[in-house]
Amino acid sequence: MNTGDVNAFYIPIGDGRFESTEHTRGPWSPDAQHGGPPSALLGHVIERCEPREGFDVGRVAVEILGPVPLAPLTVEARVTRSGRSVELIEATLSSERGVVMKANAWRIKRSDPPLELDPAVLPSGSRPGPDTARGDAPFPSDQKIGFHTAIEYRFVSGTFIEPGPAVCWIRLRKPIVAGHDPSPLERTLAAADSGNGVSATLDWNRYVFINTDLTVTLHRQPVGEWVCLDAVTYPQPHGIGMAESALFDEQGPLGRSTQTLLVGRR
Repeated sequence: MNTGDVNAFYIPIGDGRFESTEHTRGPWSPDAQHGGPPSALLGHVIERCEPREGFDVGRVAVEILGPVPLAPLTVEARVTRSGRSVELIEATLSSERGVVMKANAWRIKRSDPPLELDPAVLPSGSRPGPDTARGDAPFPSDQKIGFHTAIEYRFVSGTFIEPGPAVCWIRLRKPIVAGHDPSPLERTLAAADSGNGVSATLDWNRYVFINTDLTVTLHRQPVGEWVCLDAVTYPQPHGIGMAESALFDEQGPLGRSTQTLLVGRR
């Protein structure tokens, strides 16, 4: 099968297993996935793990234990701490090499009725919308098919190859899992893993700045197809860095994402 012709990042093949398509390919190796799609796949399984009415995922912390190959993957999730108001879900993503990613997610009960809060304490602010942003920024990859061709990105400021902080809107061109519309959580996890890419401060041809993890904290659920990253990268000469993104949709702020970075020479 030419998986580049499939209109999804992953194809379910039964028993918690998924075939990876070429749309998952990342920028560092033609044989390894971008961190966004498998993070979103973990989110897909987390949301379906013993779902509870009136609860939302407030935080997902993904640990990247090794390169995720373009190969069949097995994804499992279980509730490890249940409660009336909060519960913890653990999920793993495995290839034939073993576990290559794992995630912990806190699922939190929504207040019903909503709390009566002073508007002055609520998150506020916005970024210029995707309709005002540029969509012509080149992506630093020589791969014809990959994550960069399966998403749409529009820069309000900065570009992939312009060093420094950037504001970028991202939306999926394809579903994470074939046959399923992407959920707000899936869209956010897929986009948030690009924080270190959109705000790269180092030359892609000379350095790598690979994230070892992704933590996304949401104070509300995203609305619509677009997710905005107001991102900045902090590299250090000793080879450890960090990327941080303020997350927005077209209605306003959503939360934050962070990534720990391995910085090195190519």
